[in-house]
Amino acid sequence: MKSYILAIDQGTTGSTALVMSESGQTLSRENREFAQHFPQPAWVEHEPDEIWESVRSACAEAVRAAGVAPDQIAAIGITNQRETTLIWDRASGRPLHRAIVWQDRRTAARCAQLREAGHLGTVSAVTGLVLDPYFAGTKAEWLLDNVTGARAAAEAGDACIGTVDSYLIWRLSGASPAVGGRGEHFTDATNASRTLLMDLRSLQWSDPMCDLLRVPRRALPQIRPSSGVVATTRGFGPVADGTPIAGIAGDQHAALFGQSCFTPGDVKCTYGTGAFILVNTGAQPRASGAGLLSTLAWQLPSETVYALEGSCFIAGAAVQWLRDGLGLIRSAAEIEGLAREVESSDGVCFVPALAGLGAPHWDSEARGTIAGITRGTTKAHLARATLEGIAHQVDDLIRAMGQDLGSDLTALRVDGGAAANNLLMQMQADISGLPVERPCDLETTARGAAMLAGLGVGLFATPEHAAQMIQLDRRFDVTMLEAQRQAARERWADAIARTRSHPG
Repeated sequence: MKSYILAIDQGTTGSTALVMSESGQTLSRENREFAQHFPQPAWVEHEPDEIWESVRSACAEAVRAAGVAPDQIAAIGITNQRETTLIWDRASGRPLHRAIVWQDRRTAARCAQLREAGHLGTVSAVTGLVLDPYFAGTKAEWLLDNVTGARAAAEAGDACIGTVDSYLIWRLSGASPAVGGRGEHFTDATNASRTLLMDLRSLQWSDPMCDLLRVPRRALPQIRPSSGVVATTRGFGPVADGTPIAGIAGDQHAALFGQSCFTPGDVKCTYGTGAFILVNTGAQPRASGAGLLSTLAWQLPSETVYALEGSCFIAGAAVQWLRDGLGLIRSAAEIEGLAREVESSDGVCFVPALAGLGAPHWDSEARGTIAGITRGTTKAHLARATLEGIAHQVDDLIRAMGQDLGSDLTALRVDGGAAANNLLMQMQADISGLPVERPCDLETTARGAAMLAGLGVGLFATPEHAAQMIQLDRRFDVTMLEAQRQAARERWADAIARTRSHPG
């Protein structure tokens, strides 16, 4: 029986492959990191071949470690860093440039130009997004304008533009720069919804948006639902040829699905390099009046579900900065113990705007701020302030969601690597005044991809059937008094005001 699922979680700093059984047991997990490239300040790039090799190597070892034969894999699910943008030659598969990563800010001036020209209202109405360098559309435009021959190749149909999922599908389905061969050029609707190029209601590429950003439609992948067979493998050693690629979703959408947020009002937060919070809003897109994004939750053959999303660009990356930039800790796991050395941050407030501020502020020129330092401040106070800063950023988004929904949220489901930090989770519950629910398995993005893939090949009959894979680990209840919470929020609001590049 082909009853195992290979889930590929292609992230910002590495690629993880998991082999899961139909019952939800994780049989193996393998991770491969790859290099981050910073050619200029605020520029972030990845080598596409390094992304691919990390995926291939992780998958090969995961299948081997699981003790599963290649022909026992029933389906592959893919979840990925979303807005990261690639361009490659259609005939050879050779990348024409490094991938431009979602954190990259090189198109900030172009986004400002488009806003000043009055395009923001139309962009938001069509795509649900805002004009920010975070999204893929202006990255694609930059590649077309700055890579020699790229625009001509794209217009002639000789170049492919896509997000990471589409590049992986291309490679998994048989294309190789070494031996040539064409792959299948597909993406799913969740990844397409993060490009500034897709109409959020029709779930098709928008001609007005493609014209505005000067991106030829013929270079873009075909859009498919998040669950269902889009292509099959060819020449991908870890699995048998013909294995269906049957689940695709951007990482945050996969996590929402993997947390079984199937009812409007269900909300999850993923704590990774950044922190991303999504709330299910049902069958219709909901415009935000509080600086959030209206986005797709997922598209199944039988239903389309929408969400509101808020993004903190820096969460776990703030802990990495304490480790790599300041040398205060030797590993990210040390921060909880260090922060527990003091009972409070003693008035220190850290806004980790190391890559600008995302929702609800959308200030790409904001810079990180540490306020409230005294002679008595220690590295333990800074560690605690870092965790509080992450929780406050997420709370800003929770409060914005309550404003948009017209009602308070009732609980927060959490996942991602930093969700293992018990102190951070308790801080989140206290600062937000919400119970926090953590599953046993924090690999919720990969689990969501596996659930979508299992649905796509009929291993699961319904999303609810797939959700039997999920088990709750711990619930963090609120312990902070309301007066303490209000004082903490006032300190945070003051620090945010100091961080902004402009008033408001």
